[in-house]
Order: sequence, then structure tokens, then C-alpha cells
Amino acid sequence: MLDINKIRNFCIIAHIDHGKSTLADRMLEITGTVEKRKMKEQILDGLDIERERGITIKLQPVSMNYQGYQLNLIDTPGHVDFSYEVSRSLAAVETAVLLVDCTQGIQAQTLANLYLALEQNLTIIPVVNKIDLPAADVDKTKQEIIELLGCAPEEIICSSGKTGVGVQEILAAVMSRGQRPIEPLESKKTGDKHDYLRALIFDSKYDTYRGVVAYIRLFNGSLKIGDKIKLLSNQAESEVLDCGIFKPDYVSTGKLQSGEIGYVITGFKELSDCRVGDTLTLSTDYSQTPTMNPLPGYQEVRPMVFAGIFPREGNDFKELREALAKLKLNDAALSYEPEQSDALGFGFRCGFLGLLHLEIFQERLRREYNLNLIVTVPSVAYQVFKSNGEELIIRTPQRLPDPTQIVRIEEPWVKLDIITPKKYLGNVIKLAQEKKGLYKNTEYISTSTDDSRVLLHYEIPLSEILTDFYDKIKSVSAGYASINYDYLDYRPARVVKMNILVAEEIIEALAIIVPIDDAYREGRKIVEILKHNLTRQMFAVKIQAALNGKIIAAETLSARRKDVTAKLYGGDVTRKRKLLEKQKKGKKKMMLAGKGSVDISPETFVKILKR
Repeated sequence: MLDINKIRNFCIIAHIDHGKSTLADRMLEITGTVEKRKMKEQILDGLDIERERGITIKLQPVSMNYQGYQLNLIDTPGHVDFSYEVSRSLAAVETAVLLVDCTQGIQAQTLANLYLALEQNLTIIPVVNKIDLPAADVDKTKQEIIELLGCAPEEIICSSGKTGVGVQEILAAVMSRGQRPIEPLESKKTGDKHDYLRALIFDSKYDTYRGVVAYIRLFNGSLKIGDKIKLLSNQAESEVLDCGIFKPDYVSTGKLQSGEIGYVITGFKELSDCRVGDTLTLSTDYSQTPTMNPLPGYQEVRPMVFAGIFPREGNDFKELREALAKLKLNDAALSYEPEQSDALGFGFRCGFLGLLHLEIFQERLRREYNLNLIVTVPSVAYQVFKSNGEELIIRTPQRLPDPTQIVRIEEPWVKLDIITPKKYLGNVIKLAQEKKGLYKNTEYISTSTDDSRVLLHYEIPLSEILTDFYDKIKSVSAGYASINYDYLDYRPARVVKMNILVAEEIIEALAIIVPIDDAYREGRKIVEILKHNLTRQMFAVKIQAALNGKIIAAETLSARRKDVTAKLYGGDVTRKRKLLEKQKKGKKKMMLAGKGSVDISPETFVKILKR
């Protein structure tokens, strides 16, 4: 049996692109967990889309045996849209390696992830990464970390995930400075002093052949193949078909003990049975202790962005529903509910943490489940107060009541943190003001006069940072600024529903809720994007934006024209005119007969999302 004092559970936290996955690769190499012939870049990034984009989307655990210790690592994402994956990882470990890129210094997500780790009382091991790069400024980055953590300079490890320098020192620090798992009799989670099994489900996955696979961290007790298990939230029962650790593939050990991180083939076939954040125990333990306390689990995630997802072919609805259930199991931040649209048929209204989350989700449905989708323009959730006293949560423009019935509308606001070099401060402040941000205060992260950086705190409507804010903040700061945001509250909003008409037909999927002051500008943007991206038809196509039936912006997509006079030669000019008139009448007939419908490609929808 493994000595619990020789187990270390840790994760790597950092801002996006600071080198978490590359550092994890070197750790797997040095500990001999993965053979050199099987080694590849970003080995813990299992999804093709993660490799293509060079970002981590899903947390991924792996167990390494090194110098007599079992080191259980969880690699985490860095992007703000996947911060929920980070919070779940932190609940399963005792130590966090805080990674800072010494060419960029402390960024917004560095701070956000650090605060999450401190809330969980984790031991923090600070690391300065990418010291091999020509632009590396190790001393300045060290000073920033010292000012942030109050640690001693010798506690900070310098490393390069690319070359492997300093990686052995990080592993040594995890073993010597990292917390060991709390023994069952000392359980810090609930104060219980029993040795019955309690394991936290921090992630789960659906396997076509084996059913639901739960990723667990054992806080009490032990587990083996054949044990009868029970989930505390819904009392669902099953049997352990297999269990083991990650190397990073599944490696069956037949049993797991307190302090370990591993997987369990649960035997559950229903996706809804095995919920992330639930507590897993043994049926016998539960019968002896029915008052057993569940582990704290996780706060319910709050979706920020909502969009309608509809199958392009109506008979794909069942496949879409099954695909959503499987992705929900693997993506706890996703929420969805059925929705019916007069124009688009049956689909789902889905909630996401941000636009990147929506984009990745859409791409995974297309690749992994071969689904052709229509995605409506994303919006935030508005609170609508009607004159009859009724209160509604509106997640789609189609459900917005008649303006005469509305007393007021409220929209979500977020607390926005922006870190930027001081020389770009004016540009960043100007952009934040354009986006209706309310300035709160400024903090200085590094105090060196040559290249000091500042942390700006704003309160801003979520709808203002939904589409192009991230791109614009990078543009005005030459790519150096970074952002992080957290939900704040609901506040009054002056917004209105805007319809988009193509060939004089309302395109329901393109309807949006916009601030009254921005309606004309947004309408112009959308009709111009459509004009440049729609396929030309055999007839002229009107593209219009309308508020309450009034057209506020319009463009015309000119018709493709077949040369009906090509066969003529010589003769009276009236013959040519007759043919052109006949063609003109034919085009009018096409539109009147309803054959003038225009197909809008998914690529065009994406361009409108990113306008």
C-alpha cells in the first residue's frame, strides 16, 4: 500500500500561453512517465482542437512516479472562458505551481487563478518560466512575484519548459514544500473522523463502450473493482467495473486509496447520474452512516453568454440532443434547455462562459459528432420587468415582450480587471470609456520606472465586452494588455430588439438586443457583413436592419445576370430589349413565387458574431 506521506497532488496555474502544457511535457519526460518514442508536444492536450489552437481547453490529470513519490498533476487551461476547469482542479489538490512568463510578467489570469488557489488554502510554489527566450526579464518578473506573494527571492524557481532547465527543481519543491494529502483522521474538508469512502468527482467523460468514467480524488477510505458505489446527491447506485490512475492514458490498478487521484469506470449508463462535484461513497458505508456529509463540491457555474443551437437538418435533432448530453458530462460549465423557433425548428438555448467557449463548443459538435448547425447571434440574459408586475429572464431576442408592456430592462454587469504597460494607459482608458465602463481605481504591479505596469479596475456591462473587446484591447496595447472579468450584478439598461431582413424575410437567427444608442451603428455593420458574404442570386437581394418595423440600415446585393443576348447578332435593337425585359419579369416572378430565399452559411454567422 502506498504511503500517504509520499503522495503529492498539485496543479499548474498561469495566464494563457505562459507555458503550462510545455512544462508538463518536460515533467513527464524527466519522470519517465511517457516513453521518449511516444512523446509529442502538448501530450496532455487530448483534443485535436487544443493542439491546432495551441491552448488547453480541458483539465487533464496524470500520475508520475519520481524518487519514491507519486506526483499527481492536473494540467489546467489559462483562458478566462475556461476558469471553471481551473476551480475544479484546485479543489482536488493541495499544492499549486504558479507559472509566470518572464517575457510578459504577471497577467490578469495569473492574478485570478492565484486568488482561486489562495481561497482553497493551497501551498503556492512560484516559478518564473521561459528564461531561455531573448526577451526574458527574470529580475523584473521575480520582483513582481515578491510584491504579489510576499515570498523570499530564493523561493522562486527559474525554469524553461522548452529546454527542461529548472524542471527537476520544481519537482523537488513539490515533494519538499508541497502539502501531503490530509489523512482521513485529520480531514480538513468537513471535520469527519471516519474512514469511510468519500471521493470528489472533479470531472467525468462518456465512453461509448464503458459508459460513464468518473475522474475522482479520494479524501477518505479506499476503492477497488467490484465495490458497490453510491452517489450522495441522487442516491444512484452502481458497481466499480474498473479503476486506476492516469499515465496519461488509463492504467488499471484495481484499487485506489485515500489521497490518490484516479478514474473509476462507474457502470452508469445514464449521463445525468454522474454529476461533476458530487460525492462518491460505498453503499455499505452509506448504510452504516446515512448522515454522511458530502464533500463541499463546487459552486454552480453561472453562464454569461447565451446562443441558440439548431440542426441545419431537422432530423438531426435527436443526434444533437445526445451530443449535448455527452459534452455536458465533459464540460460542466455548459448549460442548455430545449427551444422551439418558428423559423429554425427544434433546437437548444445554450449557456456559455464566453465567446471562445461557444466557438470551441460549436467546433467540437461539428468534428466529434459530424453535426451541421445554425448558431444564433449570442446575447446575455436580460431581466425584464413588465407593467403587470411579472418578471422575466430573457435569453433570446424572440422572447422580448412588446415595448408597451415593459417597465424596465436590466442587464448583467461584470467587474473587469485590465493589466497593461503604463505607456498604453491612455488608449486602454479611452476604449473602456467607449464601452461604457465605470472606472474604479488603479494599482501598480511593477514599480520600475522604465516599464511599469498597471492594474485597472472597471465595472462594465457584459454585453459591451462580449464581441470585440478582447481583440480591441490587444490592438490598442500592441498585444501587451490582458483582461479578466467576474460577474457583479444586474443594472438598468436602455436596449431594444433589432431584426435583420434578407430578401424581405426576417432572419430569426440574426435578431439581436442592442443598446438604443448603438442600434444604427450595429445595424450598418451587420448589413455590410451580409452584403460582402452572401452568395449573389439571380435576383437583387435587399438586406435591411429594422427597429420596431422601421428600417434603419439597408444594402442591396446586386443580381447575378445571365447574358441572354449572347446568341443575338445583328438585327434590330428591340430584339435585345425584349429579351432583357423578359429576363426582368422572370426575376420578379421568382421572388413572388417564394423562390427568392437566401441561404446563410455558418461562416457568415461566425463573421457576424465577431463583427
